[in-house]
Amino acid sequence: MRGVMRGYIRAVDAVNHRIGRIVMYGIFVLMGILLWSSISKTFFLPSLWTLEMAQFVMVAYYILGGPYSIQLGSNVRMDLLYGGWSVRKKAQFDLLTVLFLIFYLCVLLYGAISSTAYSLGYWGSEPFSFFAGLITGTEEIGRMEQSSTAWRPYLWPVKAVMVLGMLLMLLQCISELLKDVLRLQGEAV
Repeated sequence: MRGVMRGYIRAVDAVNHRIGRIVMYGIFVLMGILLWSSISKTFFLPSLWTLEMAQFVMVAYYILGGPYSIQLGSNVRMDLLYGGWSVRKKAQFDLLTVLFLIFYLCVLLYGAISSTAYSLGYWGSEPFSFFAGLITGTEEIGRMEQSSTAWRPYLWPVKAVMVLGMLLMLLQCISELLKDVLRLQGEAV
């Protein structure tokens, strides 16, 4: 069982590490978009797409970088008490709190999947059956949701990124849960 846990931890940590290292350069993409926005507003006609595209890039940067942040332990913590605890007590506390986080992420993931289904033109209450129907060919994409701005981009790509980010965060939190279990068993992780 410990071998399976370690294998899962290695696999999820490797995927989130690679994605996190790539996504961290998204800040330069965001800077480029905002620089172009400033230049076009100053010297040319303002570009309609820049503000919304900057928001989409920021969503991807934040959502896809979150699992990497959790993995590195660079998320915000209250060290008033936590910093002085033993490794075992920290693992016990982290084990409890990560369970709440996993529940929260499951709710967010369901909402993100529902929102993505809606953006693809599905107005029912069974988003998982909609996506299963897309795969089997029994469902088809309806009228896709677009932004209400003048640019009017489709919203499903950014919502799909949100689903991917929530899924990766959930997998990383399960990895952290397994690390805490191993620590409580006295193993170094």
